[in-house]
Amino acid sequence: MKSLKPLKWYKGLASGKERANSGVFLIEGDRGVEQVVKNQPEAIVEIVVVEGLAVGFRGYQVRYVPASQFKSICTAKTPQGILAVVRLPRYTYSGVLPEDVGNRVLLLEDVQDPGNVGALIRSAVAFGYSGIVMSDKCADPFSPKCVQSTAGTLLSLWIRRTTSYVELIAELKRRGYMIIAADLNGRESPSILSRFDALVLALGNEASGLSESVIAISDYCCNIPIERERAESLNVAACGAICMYLSAEK
Repeated sequence: MKSLKPLKWYKGLASGKERANSGVFLIEGDRGVEQVVKNQPEAIVEIVVVEGLAVGFRGYQVRYVPASQFKSICTAKTPQGILAVVRLPRYTYSGVLPEDVGNRVLLLEDVQDPGNVGALIRSAVAFGYSGIVMSDKCADPFSPKCVQSTAGTLLSLWIRRTTSYVELIAELKRRGYMIIAADLNGRESPSILSRFDALVLALGNEASGLSESVIAISDYCCNIPIERERAESLNVAACGAICMYLSAEK
């Protein structure tokens, strides 16, 4: 019989260091667990459930714990009584692109709020993006708040979070991808995103936007027209969702 992990081990997975050491992260709640069971069942290591709660997942190692213990290892304010221990995808923290990059890639540079990162991942999946390149200063996509914000979509695309993000984008440009930056000073309409089959959409930090390095490597800079007298700018997650929707229109 497989030995049980101490409860503090699960709680420790809220730390990036512990996730890296263990090679796993937690997905909490019915919807998130169901999404992984449906789309990436092989990634699940264990399912933890509150005693007395019926679950329909077969073929997995299931651990039942009292409600008080379950609450102690959850980060959600209102735990739903179920969580999954899931393997971290390989190469997430490497500077190597996957063999199959796909046609549409999102670049996130120093987007630091985990809620924004999670929302952008969710939108990227919804609008058919294949992967995301992140700077190492972005919020960790496998942190609890970010995972929760992705609503179970986190494993539906590839992710690279690395110091080499500019180099990866430069490599994609050499392969023929158009690099399009969303920038307050951009001169192009965001409708330009619909013109290209292979593209990288670049989004920057919530306060300072994109760096000069990313702007310099970009082929176009687009700007979403808004009533600036009433609102200075859009939240990066809202901006990203609009741009990704427009890039998906053909």
